[in-house]
Amino acid sequence: MKGQIVVLGIGRFGFSLARTLYEMGYEVMAIDLTEKRVQEIAPYVTQAVQGDVTSEILLRDLGIPDFKIAVVAVGSMIETSVMSTILLKKLKAPYIIARAVSDLHGEILQKIGADQVVFPQRDMGRRVAHGVMLTDVVDYMSITKRYGISKIPALPFLTGKELSELGFGQRGKWGVAVLMIQRGKEMIISPHEHEVVTSNDMLVVAGDDGDLGNLLAEARKEP
Repeated sequence: MKGQIVVLGIGRFGFSLARTLYEMGYEVMAIDLTEKRVQEIAPYVTQAVQGDVTSEILLRDLGIPDFKIAVVAVGSMIETSVMSTILLKKLKAPYIIARAVSDLHGEILQKIGADQVVFPQRDMGRRVAHGVMLTDVVDYMSITKRYGISKIPALPFLTGKELSELGFGQRGKWGVAVLMIQRGKEMIISPHEHEVVTSNDMLVVAGDDGDLGNLLAEARKEP
C-alpha cells in the first residue's frame, strides 16, 4: 500500500474518490453516517465505517491523526463540512483536503485550516467545456481561463509529420508547445522541433485553447 487516506462523506464525489484511490494502491478508510452508503463503498475500500464525521470522539478513536491525508468530501452540507475540517485540524491531521461548493465556502475552509480546497463540480464543468471546444483532446488541465495543458493522441492527420511542420513549438505559427511525447514506455521530454509524430504517440502540449483548436483544425485539413 502507498499510504493511508481517510475520506469523510461518501456521496457521489466521495465514493468515486475513495474507490479510485483504493484502486491506485492506497489504504483507504471511508466514513459516512448513512448505513446504505457504507455498505455500498465497503467492497471498494480498505475499511468502511458508519459514523458521524463531526464526532471528535469517533475521529480520535479511528486514529485519524495517523492518516497521511484526510479528505472532507462532504459538500452541500456546509456546516458538516466546516465542523469536520475544524475537528481534523484540532486533531492535528497532517494534510487536509476539503471539498467546496462555492467561493465563500472555499474561503471559509481555507481560513479554518484546510491545506487544499477543491471545487469538483466547477472543475468538471470546465473540463467538459474544454472537451466540447477541443474534441481531439483526451484530457485537459486548466491553468488560466483560456490556457491549459492538453493530452492529444497521435491522430491520423498528425502522424508522419514533424512537430514544426504541424505548427507546434516556439517558432510555430500557433505558439503551442509540446512538453512531452509518450511513445510506448518511452518518455520524450521537450522534444526537438524536428521530432516526427508516430502512430502510437501521446502528445502533452501547453498553450492557448483557441490557438490549439486552430492548430488541430488546420492540421486536419492537410492532405
